[in-house]
Amino acid sequence: MMHSSLFDDFRNAWNKPNNAPAQLILINVIVFLFLALLYVITYVTGMEVIFSAIYDQFSIPPLFSDFITRPWTLITYAFAHSLRGLMHILFNMLVFFWFSRLIQEFLGNNRVISLYVLGALAGAVAYLLAYNFIPVYHEAAPGVNGMVGASAAVYATVIGAAVFLPNYTFFLLFFGPVKIKYIAAVYVVISLLGSVGQNAGGNIAHLGGALMGWLFIAQLRKGNDIGAWVIHSLAFFRSFFVSTPKIKVTHRAETKKPSEKAKPESSKKDNLSKQEEIDAILDKISQSGYESLSKEEKQKLFNASKH
Repeated sequence: MMHSSLFDDFRNAWNKPNNAPAQLILINVIVFLFLALLYVITYVTGMEVIFSAIYDQFSIPPLFSDFITRPWTLITYAFAHSLRGLMHILFNMLVFFWFSRLIQEFLGNNRVISLYVLGALAGAVAYLLAYNFIPVYHEAAPGVNGMVGASAAVYATVIGAAVFLPNYTFFLLFFGPVKIKYIAAVYVVISLLGSVGQNAGGNIAHLGGALMGWLFIAQLRKGNDIGAWVIHSLAFFRSFFVSTPKIKVTHRAETKKPSEKAKPESSKKDNLSKQEEIDAILDKISQSGYESLSKEEKQKLFNASKH
């Protein structure tokens, strides 16, 4: 059952490889619980100033003059949520879980992380540009406390999945089967209308994330992985905390068989043939939807996503 699978993913989030959706959700939940507990403690003890100082480290301010004093909020804001209720984090994490599983299954675990980070950055940039360069938003900036939430990253994931698998179908309560391209379109329209409402900055960030989701998949289809630097950066920082086991290497002269000389060239041809096969499958999805794939094509796409 789906709820059983969801809880299993979270329970073993850090023990299983290739489990980015559950790990990202868990980080969001931990940050939310930490801030909620801190708020209660500081409120009861009359030390709210401590909470405000820490909360500010997760809240991206609208004006550049404030932003340059805490530039790390460019990414930390995307792991914190409003404490006014549970709906903000609950809705974001549920939607992210559903759509990120599609990205993970067909494009691989690393693409989930890349899309989340790029979506968050794009949302933050859109938010800052709007409040600093568009007069109507700039005038309202002094009354804006800042922004928190993973919504821009979630929008990037939703739009990315919808661009990649437009005809994939979700079964929604009260609506029945709905193609995800329509869900994505509704998301964009809601944020477009909301960009002139009370949460204007948040909705502008959503649109920035949505644009990144489209750009990410569009570039991926051209063979450009614009999120590769995210994974390389994480690997670099991880290397400081995870020790690499030393491997003893011994060299032994071997006599190569005549047939072995042809292997490298043969391997290159095989890899080229596989890539062309995957490209053809992706084109078929784009034109006719995921449901048009045969069982063999689905398996080939799934196998390719693991690399």
